[in-house]
Formats: sequence, structure tokens, C-alpha cells
Amino acid sequence: MKWSLYLGKVSGIRISVHWTFVILLGWIFILYYQQAQEIREAIMGVVFILSLFICVTLHELGHALTGQRFNIVTKNITLLPIGGVAQMEKLPEKPLQELWVAIAGPMVNVGIAALLFSFLYFSNKIPQTFEPEQFENLNGTGFWLNLFLANIVLAFFNLIPAFPMDGGRILRALLSIKFDRGKATQIAAGVGQIMAIIFVFIGLFSNTWLVLIGIFIYLGAGAEAAFESTKTTLSGNTVKDVLMTKYTKLLPEDTLEKAVALLLDGQEQEFVVAENDRVLGILTRTELIKGLTEFGKDAPVSSSMRRDYLVLDVDMPIQEVYEKLMSNSCSVAPVLDHGELIGIVDKENINELILVKTALAQRQAGKEAVLFH
Repeated sequence: MKWSLYLGKVSGIRISVHWTFVILLGWIFILYYQQAQEIREAIMGVVFILSLFICVTLHELGHALTGQRFNIVTKNITLLPIGGVAQMEKLPEKPLQELWVAIAGPMVNVGIAALLFSFLYFSNKIPQTFEPEQFENLNGTGFWLNLFLANIVLAFFNLIPAFPMDGGRILRALLSIKFDRGKATQIAAGVGQIMAIIFVFIGLFSNTWLVLIGIFIYLGAGAEAAFESTKTTLSGNTVKDVLMTKYTKLLPEDTLEKAVALLLDGQEQEFVVAENDRVLGILTRTELIKGLTEFGKDAPVSSSMRRDYLVLDVDMPIQEVYEKLMSNSCSVAPVLDHGELIGIVDKENINELILVKTALAQRQAGKEAVLFH
């Protein structure tokens, strides 16, 4: 994700924080200072948020590391003011695998909460009665009580059986044991959207945050259902069905000026850089514009091309390709046969196939409806 500060790697997973996170910390500092009129309280507020986001990072690592056990690669985890986002190359298809990956995150929060409870219990810091005042400050016991409560809330919130929360994926995994994945997704998305409507209705009379959460859930459930429907439409097709053999290739020594001329003269926005049918990289419009700024129009395309690109096999299922392209900032991928470049596939061509198959399916459904009538 752009504008993110790299923090490090855990088990090969890149962890970064978005720059807007700094705004959150600044807002928290000002908020606590205005309430207490003390620098110490403001600093403790910032420390608490940082501690909470460490728990969020561990939550996302729970998903990612569990996914690694099923050969599911997580490229990176980005921390945002609204939480953490783990970018997986694909989601597990088998019900039990999806169940384990989805439930791992909330279980991390439950584990953290259990450790905090044990610390409070064995240090005799658990109050006899819980009063709201005990959670109003972040000094001493109050800090650990708030962190304990926050992890409980994180676990239960993520277990809401609605997309895009973990609970929605858990529900789909359980439904997939009996139904096919498409049907399971429809049911889980429907449950999520019903819950979203309830949240919005209750929120209108009580809490604005419930309205926002409801809208978030409703849109997330719809997006997940649409994505799964698209994958179902592509079922049975391979790269061979969308292979493009008419495209522009660039040589590594070609200038960026030539790439600009091709960009302005046609519909292509991403170009394969190859030599003797051996792919060397991909030049996207973003890299082209960046290269013009940094190196000038006379620089070779090799100075700006991407070297981290997706490579496809002609017999690879389009479902898998579509999922990988959706999680990749590069929308074109070269297709190799025994190491030789034979064509390319891009998102636009896959979308064309989706439109064609959808139209044919609608026509077939119309014919069946007429016959039934």
C-alpha cells in the first residue's frame, strides 16, 4: 500500500503502517491532553493505542501464519487507523482450511486477553466490582484493564457472522461442509446483510457508530458475494480461453519516449518487456510516469520496468488467475509455455469473458423459463 512506513518482516510477511496512523496518534494525544490537562495522560493515551495495534498486528499474523500452513502466501500486513489489513494472494478454498485461517485471528485476541487476565489475577489487581471510573484512566491497573477489555471486544466483534469480518468466513466455512462454496457464500452474505440492516436500524435510535458498522458490513457482504459469483462464472475456464496473442512488446533498450508514444496511440497501458521471447519485466503506466519524472524520456524502459510480476501457465484455471490479479497492482501477466512467451492475460480480457458467459447464461435461463411456462 502506498504511503506506508515499513516496520519489518515476520516469517517473510512485510509489516508496514500507513501514514494516516500518525494522524490517529496525534488526535489521541490532543484528546487525552484536553481531558486531563496533563502531558503524562496524553502520552499514556498514545502508548495504549500503540499497544492495542500490536494486538491487532498479532491478530493479523494469526491469520497469515495459519494460512502459511496451507501454502497460502500473505504478502504484507498494513496497519490503518481503522485496523489491520492482511493481503493474501488467495483465500483457502477447503472449508476446514478456511475455518482455521478465519478463526485464528480472534483466537489470538482471546489468548492475549487470557494472559492479561492471568497477570491481573496473580498480581491481585482485579477489582472486586467493575465501575466505569476504573476504565477512565490509563494509569497502572486501568491500562491493563482497558487492554484486556479491548481484546475481548476485538475478538467478539470479529466473530460477528457477517462479511468482511472473520465470523462471516467462519460461517461460510461451516456452510461449505454441506453446500457448495457459491451457495454457502450467498447464505453467509445474506445473513450478514440482514444483520447490517438491524445494526443500522438500532443505530438510528441509539448510536451513530452502529449505523456506520452496519453500512460497512452490508457493503462488505455484497462485495464478497459478487466476488464469489464471478469466480463461479469463471469455473471450467483456463488461461488458454483468454490468451491474448496480439500485444505490444518492448525491448529493454527501448526508450521511455517510445513507450509514451505507444501509450498515447492505443488502448494498452501495460507492456511486456522481453528479449528473444524471454520476459524481463512489465512496464505499467504508473512505472512509466514515475520513470519519466526520475530518469527522463531518453532512459531505457529497463530502468523503470517492474521485475516482480505474475507468470502464468497456459493450463492454469482462470479462477486462480483472477484471484491473483485482483490482489496484484499489475493487471497484466505474461503466459509462458516451457519458458517461452506465448501471450498475455489481463484483467480487462477476463472481464470480457465474464460478460460473455453471463450473457450466455442469461439467454439459457430465458429459454428454460419459456419451455417451463
